[in-house]
Amino acid sequence: MNLNTKGQAEVTYDAIVIGSGISGGFAAMELCKKGYKTLVLERGRMVKHGDYPTAGLEAWDMPNQNMVTAEEIANHYFKQNRLSWWVKEDHKHFINKDDEYPYDEVERFDWIRGHHVGGRSIMWGRHCYRWSDIDFEANVKEGIGVDWPIRYKDIAPWYDYAETFVGVSGQKEGLKQVPDGKFLPPFPLNCAEQHMREAVAKVYPERVVTPGRVANLSEYNPEVHKGTRGQCQTRDRCVRGCPFGGYFSSLSATLPVAEATGNLNIRPDSVVHEIVFDKQSGKASGVRVKDGLTGEEIEFSARIIFCNASTVGTTAILLNSRSETFPDGLGNSSGELGHNMMDHHYGMGAAGTLPGFEDTYYKGRKPGGFYIPRFRNIDDATRRKDYVRGFGYQGNATRGKNIPKGAIGVDLKESIFNPGPYRIGMTCFGELLPYHENRMFLNFDKKDKYGLPIITFDAKLRENEMKMRQDGVQCAVEMLEAAGCQDITFYNDATAPGACIHEMGTARMGRDPKTSVLNKWNQLHEVPNVFVTDGACMTSSGTQNPSITYMALTARAVDHAHKEVNAGRL
Repeated sequence: MNLNTKGQAEVTYDAIVIGSGISGGFAAMELCKKGYKTLVLERGRMVKHGDYPTAGLEAWDMPNQNMVTAEEIANHYFKQNRLSWWVKEDHKHFINKDDEYPYDEVERFDWIRGHHVGGRSIMWGRHCYRWSDIDFEANVKEGIGVDWPIRYKDIAPWYDYAETFVGVSGQKEGLKQVPDGKFLPPFPLNCAEQHMREAVAKVYPERVVTPGRVANLSEYNPEVHKGTRGQCQTRDRCVRGCPFGGYFSSLSATLPVAEATGNLNIRPDSVVHEIVFDKQSGKASGVRVKDGLTGEEIEFSARIIFCNASTVGTTAILLNSRSETFPDGLGNSSGELGHNMMDHHYGMGAAGTLPGFEDTYYKGRKPGGFYIPRFRNIDDATRRKDYVRGFGYQGNATRGKNIPKGAIGVDLKESIFNPGPYRIGMTCFGELLPYHENRMFLNFDKKDKYGLPIITFDAKLRENEMKMRQDGVQCAVEMLEAAGCQDITFYNDATAPGACIHEMGTARMGRDPKTSVLNKWNQLHEVPNVFVTDGACMTSSGTQNPSITYMALTARAVDHAHKEVNAGRL
């Protein structure tokens, strides 16, 4: 073993944040702003804002018209490319190679990820929707899982705080299931989407078609949207990284703000494998890291530790942090660590051709289309007998091409410039219940290249999700019919957990240390100076995209930690 020989001062910090993505960047910013000398440990390579090599390229500027070869997929992305649309030339450098980062499955799990500074905040879908008490109270009302230890009122001011900084464009609708927030002007619906909003409202008034609430700056205010940011250019190349800083990411927003305080130290290529527990104090003393380039073993010390390595990454670290006190993983006396794995399930939806509007078009490629919030099981009038919880939709309307079959030469060139009819498509996102049986665990008999146990998944959709999916598809068809669409097609291809890239749970919050891992402040019940504010903390999955909730919970947890430090309890 290579031992760190640096002086103790060089490895001691006020706070350590594990991970630099959506929640990790927010934790770092909040800690640094409060004066904590903060070390951010990122297992992947360094990426700085502007390190986006394909941001200015067209599809024809890249090999194979932006398609990755079948050979490369077979050798390197055989699991990442289960979502056939995901691995492309323009951003494959932000996606892990499966041959380098293996994992095992009892039941299929699509673990979509990348290791680099900024994490998936570079490639995320940017949709931001608040949760409501319909979500926070569902478990206890239905006798499923455990009760959330918080309610909407506890997190509402932190939603305000996060949304204001992030910059969420959206339209207020007054819906109790997705509360309105601090919105920038929305990217407006195009004429076909507006027609759909109006037509659906006449037939199904409870189904609201609203502009997607996205973390793209429709207006830029440098006094509020700090970092290296600017107004969204509506290029629809967000997945490549945005040199304009038009959408929120760790690289463009939180990490630059943290760095400006002078309190930030980012260490890439740092594979955290254990949080060290001090039995005498009853707290964590620091973390053990393997340098991803040199193999050197280093131990860093801190007063506060925030775990933001992603749902899977954080839980793997906790499970691997075994000691005499916690032989099954740090803070895991409940036995719930690794269980209750959730995601949203999709691979279901519908599309149709909308006649008319041939004399209209639109400018730019806006970063979000429309959103239809959940409308099932939100009150007695919408209660279903065949399943609990609900689903929402994301979709858009675009004008396609009228290219005759087999067209070549002049015919092809001319037809490309003649837009075809509008086509409306929508994808349904359903809630996955927090089943104890859905889990991840570590195989200590099988190691990866860093000597860490292989992560294994055992999670699947169950009867409630399958019944929900049938209704979700049917409702999509109904709305397209209400809009007057023709040639309607629909699909219901059940995705494996992970495919929606909204994995949640595995270190859930709760009221009782016997049935949960974290308390209402995102602290480990049994190790109070360790906080988990990424997706691992979630107690249920809702239907809404979860990232803005992670950010709000993170800001709230840092504020609490700071108060506890000042009170002498941390």
